[in-house]
Amino acid sequence: MSKPLAERLRPRTIEDYIGQSHLVGEGTVFRRAMMSGVLPSIILWGPPGVGKTTLAQIIAKQLGRDFYTLSAINSGVKDVREVIEKAKSRGLFGTESPVLFIDEIHRFSKSQQDSLLGAVETGTITLIGATTENPSFEVIPALISRCQVYTLEQFTKKELQDLLKRAIETDEFLLKKKIVILEDDALLRLSGGDARRLLNVFELVVNSELTQEITIDNQLVERHAQQVMASYDKGGEQHYDISSALIKSIRGSDPNAAVYWLARMLEGGEDLRFIARRLLILASEDIGNANPTALIMANNCFQAVTTVGFPESRIILSQCVTYLASSSKSNAAYMAINKAQDAVRKTGNLSVPLHLRNAPTKLMKDLDYGKDYKYAHNHTNNFVEQEFMPEQLSGNRFYEPGNNARENSLREFLRTRWKDKYGY
Repeated sequence: MSKPLAERLRPRTIEDYIGQSHLVGEGTVFRRAMMSGVLPSIILWGPPGVGKTTLAQIIAKQLGRDFYTLSAINSGVKDVREVIEKAKSRGLFGTESPVLFIDEIHRFSKSQQDSLLGAVETGTITLIGATTENPSFEVIPALISRCQVYTLEQFTKKELQDLLKRAIETDEFLLKKKIVILEDDALLRLSGGDARRLLNVFELVVNSELTQEITIDNQLVERHAQQVMASYDKGGEQHYDISSALIKSIRGSDPNAAVYWLARMLEGGEDLRFIARRLLILASEDIGNANPTALIMANNCFQAVTTVGFPESRIILSQCVTYLASSSKSNAAYMAINKAQDAVRKTGNLSVPLHLRNAPTKLMKDLDYGKDYKYAHNHTNNFVEQEFMPEQLSGNRFYEPGNNARENSLREFLRTRWKDKYGY
């Protein structure tokens, strides 16, 4: 039986690798390090099907190292130690340290991750970990501190189209057929930005047609969609689509839809902490100061599900989801930090006004650090007007309170304090 199309098409060199130009493009720091052969241990973070495993294999080949691979799903401390022992024995003969690739490293327990520390620290192995989850949450700090974390981005529409074109023009089995793609909207939609899923769907559609000449349009793809989607449901491939539906239902203040998508995630065996983390982010991003209690509720939910576990955690999650969905909404805090960061990128490192600077030494005091600073608590209503921005940004308004009871109150507070300065 032939390999799946996604495996047959897997790039073998960096020149054939599609996407992630911010990492592997000509002149990038990552590519220069890889080509020089001195790449440190790394963690590749990104959604499914963006080329993490492929990139790891290319790196090992480019470095000319032995390549060991483990999956966190079915490997334990014993397997890790066996690889480390092999690496140590090879090191006795002066060979370069091998590359150990661990797929889904976020699924490793703390003890399993601990078992890697010594070998990574000493350079006995070069670790490449792949994860779909934020490493800050799922990888122990000691291991993160010994690795460089690189983020892989979802494929663009053009990159996915280029992948289909390459498949038609280079795959030995597809070359035997005459394939024309008239429309690719359905293919791209079903892929969800996942290259592996795109190629699997494409191959299934092609193999379902018994003729040698195949014209692919949206209608043909959708005719096979039920079969395609069923295969991915079984493998949990709708993970990101359903979590997106949950978040958007809460943001849209529909507790009924939200608890339905929660149920879908629970029935699919989703990681409870994954759900709770998304709720924690949403409480600040989509509710924020419209209801500050939402963040407390979400944080308590995260702590509770971590302590209680399944099945009782479903009740805690349901309470949190329905509360967040029924809460007033505001993305003002989210927009404020976006605007502020944009200003920082555009203006660079502006000087801190002298009166706001810290002055722990006599020299700093002599240089007027902290001079003329007005201590708010010494003034009426614990407020005194003074400049807190760099001069070049004076009067810029980043925080725009939302139109809800709590933030209207905040707006009025700011208006009475700052008068016309920020235009509240």
